[in-house]
Amino acid sequence: MSTPPPPPGQPPQDQPPQQPGFGAPQPPQTPPPTTPASGPAPQTPPPAAPQPGGYGQPQPQPPAPQPGYGYPPTAPQPQAGYGYPGGQPGPYGGQPNPYTQPQQGAYQQGYGYPQATVPMAPAVQPSGGRKMNAQLAIIGAAVVAIALIIGGGVWYAGTGDDGGKDDTSKSSGGTTGGGGGGDEKGGTTGGEGSEKVPSDPASKVLFQVPMPKVGEDETTVVEGSWLTDTVYAKSGIAEVVGYDLDKGTKKWTVKLPGPVCHASRFVGEGDKVAVVFQPKMPAKNSSEGCSQIAAIDLAAGTKLWTKTAQLGDSDIGWDNVTVSSGTVAVGSTVGGAAFDLASGDPLWSPKPTDTCFDAGYGGGPKLVALRKCGQYGNQTIHVQTLDQKSGKVVSEYKMAQGIEYASVVSTEPLVVAAEVGNSSGDSARILDFFSIDNKTGELRNRIAAPDDQYEVDCDGISEVEDCSGVVVGNDRLYLPTKEHDGATEYSDTNEIVAFDLATGKETGQRADAGDDYALVPLRMDGGNLIAYKTPPYDKGGQVVSIDGGSFKQTKLMENPADEKVRDAEARFRPGTAEVLFAAGRLFMADVYASSLGSVSGEPDYLFIAFGTN
Repeated sequence: MSTPPPPPGQPPQDQPPQQPGFGAPQPPQTPPPTTPASGPAPQTPPPAAPQPGGYGQPQPQPPAPQPGYGYPPTAPQPQAGYGYPGGQPGPYGGQPNPYTQPQQGAYQQGYGYPQATVPMAPAVQPSGGRKMNAQLAIIGAAVVAIALIIGGGVWYAGTGDDGGKDDTSKSSGGTTGGGGGGDEKGGTTGGEGSEKVPSDPASKVLFQVPMPKVGEDETTVVEGSWLTDTVYAKSGIAEVVGYDLDKGTKKWTVKLPGPVCHASRFVGEGDKVAVVFQPKMPAKNSSEGCSQIAAIDLAAGTKLWTKTAQLGDSDIGWDNVTVSSGTVAVGSTVGGAAFDLASGDPLWSPKPTDTCFDAGYGGGPKLVALRKCGQYGNQTIHVQTLDQKSGKVVSEYKMAQGIEYASVVSTEPLVVAAEVGNSSGDSARILDFFSIDNKTGELRNRIAAPDDQYEVDCDGISEVEDCSGVVVGNDRLYLPTKEHDGATEYSDTNEIVAFDLATGKETGQRADAGDDYALVPLRMDGGNLIAYKTPPYDKGGQVVSIDGGSFKQTKLMENPADEKVRDAEARFRPGTAEVLFAAGRLFMADVYASSLGSVSGEPDYLFIAFGTN
């Protein structure tokens, strides 16, 4: 059984976080969709539902510690040589941390949306050496707990959201939008998007795929979804399946020996992606470790290669995976490794002599490492822009002491988020966004986003690209505000606001969601911002394009207001699911397969697809 992760934001204890197990699923079965009873679906999940961020959920049983993992017992100093430009620690460029009580990790929203049947469309049956301390190979511990790909996946590969001169990896649909076209820092005046405005934005359900079956009281990770101009690909249980964009029929299936643990959110050169998975199906309440890395060709529907990396005599268990151009990079608590995306040839891997380790990488237009130095609980994070093939450090920024976890929001322009505590003594947590020049490593500016004002989640513990509710483009940072009272009685609403990455100040641009709607930024489309509007109880959701200059909204899609469709759509929301939109199609997918099913008892769905005419 894949045990659910602990509540996000929970600080590590004396030992590093344990790696969760994954479930042993039964072969997928497809019950015919049935019509649920009339009336609105229940608004709370079942008590035992393993939803991230929920309360009262069962805690995971830790697997047996693996040899060769852990943290150095003392705080080693960075050594001259590999991992630092010119053999030196590199430019620091940072400000002293003004916060006296930095928080460990960050928070995530839990689920909490009803699950319902959607009978409107036929259901489709799913079928170069980077170094680290030798002491790390001695201290026994498990790797960091798995986290959701919040709003992850990747979007339509032909939209032209370049984000930078070197970008051949298409940007994520929902969190790390990268640059929006234009110069190297992503600056434009808006426009130049490839999304066409439909004559009628009203959508219909194209198809939905049933949730694969798992054993009793089991939950299994099904992270990973990608959208190209020819296929929608989605991870199932121990497989990745490519679906026809309009019919939902299977175009191909790539079988894996064990469940998927992590999936890249970017599509690299030639429509290729990467996943980390277990080497075989685990027994109930156990894990086989997330040691296997594979590249998958989405165009051909084939697995290109499978690789592992060792430290001493043990396979390394990976906490995250990303793709940048033609490189696959994986990170862990004992260091990072990289492979050529097409051939699988190793580019670098951890060495017992390293004094620091790559905890993870941000991909897409550039490749950025979050490299940690020092003793666990007292580490320093070095944000390093790397050459994608050699691993050579192009530039480096050293974050302030006391920041234990960080997330890469965008690699071009470079933006890193970290929860740094609060400076006013109240209970509000503050997520700081560090705008960094990835040519020089100098800090451009620092933008604070208190969580009582902005609706942004960043994990940063193990999934270093795991930020939802934030997009970077046009050399701006786009954030949604917290919901607040609307103009009419009993209504709620929010806005998306823009910050200039050069000045750190608001630009004055503000997009209003409208009463009973809430705006969530998804990605850039050229110089325009694509956003999803969560709907009121009696309407369907919308997808809008926000002009990067005028901030005028244009409706690209509005989903049906039918009750059953609404209930199904409410189950998949940005921040708790993978939401991808391109070329008039919206795909909303789950990241867990559970034996609990829907609240109403009706069949649950792995994903649902909407489309306009």
